[in-house]
Amino acid sequence: MDTLSIRIKIGDREYPMKVKAEDEAKIRRAGKLINDKLKRYREEFGLDDRQDLLAMVAFDCMVEAMEVNEVNTEDSEQITVALSNINNQLKSIL
Repeated sequence: MDTLSIRIKIGDREYPMKVKAEDEAKIRRAGKLINDKLKRYREEFGLDDRQDLLAMVAFDCMVEAMEVNEVNTEDSEQITVALSNINNQLKSIL
């Protein structure tokens, strides 16, 4: 397992990390998305307090994660129902 030592800047601070080589792009993209959200909140709400900005970004990310989880759960239920129907149809044919 290849690990890389990288530094990710979030807000005004840099954070050293050891990551798998195959995860580097994903980790860097996550850092960029966080910084983009920080910038957007700073511009939209005129906030300069880093703690408030980070709290708002964390809250926003959690809401997004919960929404994705709900969609995945609904999709899984629909797929289960569809597979059950197909299975029942196959049983009736056989």
